[in-house]
Amino acid sequence: MPYSYCSLLSSCALVLAGLTAQAQDSIPTPASSSLDCTHPFGLASYMELVYSITDDRGKPAGTIRQRVVSLGSQSNKKKTITTNTALVKSGFYDVRNRLIRMQDLTYGCRQDTTFTDGMSEIEFKNLSSFRDRRFAYTPVGLAWPNQPTVGTMLPGGGVSVQVSSTAVNIAQVNTTVRRRRIVSGPAPLVTPAGTFQCYKVESEREASTAPREDMVMRTRTRVVDYYSPAVGIVKTEVYNKNGKLAETRLLTARNAGNQP
Repeated sequence: MPYSYCSLLSSCALVLAGLTAQAQDSIPTPASSSLDCTHPFGLASYMELVYSITDDRGKPAGTIRQRVVSLGSQSNKKKTITTNTALVKSGFYDVRNRLIRMQDLTYGCRQDTTFTDGMSEIEFKNLSSFRDRRFAYTPVGLAWPNQPTVGTMLPGGGVSVQVSSTAVNIAQVNTTVRRRRIVSGPAPLVTPAGTFQCYKVESEREASTAPREDMVMRTRTRVVDYYSPAVGIVKTEVYNKNGKLAETRLLTARNAGNQP
């Protein structure tokens, strides 16, 4: 692969430094997980999430399978704020069920907000042309309020990747999600995994590659997420620059899973 799976794991290891794993025996109910941060998005150890991906014609384009590896927590230096975390292995499979890539993601929850990992926003196709290069990742998590309010603007996030050789910097590859706004909800959303009360969150997603400061190649899309505080992102719609639906991701299974 042009990008290194080991590099992705190294980046995630930085996020996980200092965490203490905490075994969990059961899956919390949606009602409780939407109000406290003990289990980010209601995740429990070994839980498995499955998302189906369809293209602009509604045809299958792949599957994302996520498995919770461990739960943990960390505190700030003053021990006044605790962040509970869930380490998730996320694999993308093509329509023939062949594994294309795997990455580690960390979800966290503190006080009244849950965060998805900025690493999940990487545009892998923008890294494919850089072979045998070094990648330095700087992720910024996306905040999702546990008690959403329609009309609220949410902070942006994403990931910045510095591409370099042993001698020089080569390019900056960024994916930024911004102008995030809760536009409606809650409303029931029926999926194969169940029916969830979701808020509709609209945002702008920009992917850019800058070989040098005076030359930047950009693409922008509109993203609509259907978000449940109890279970996280239930559905995502991606619209191209012409406003046409280009891709849909839908939660199709949410299973307790089995300990290996």
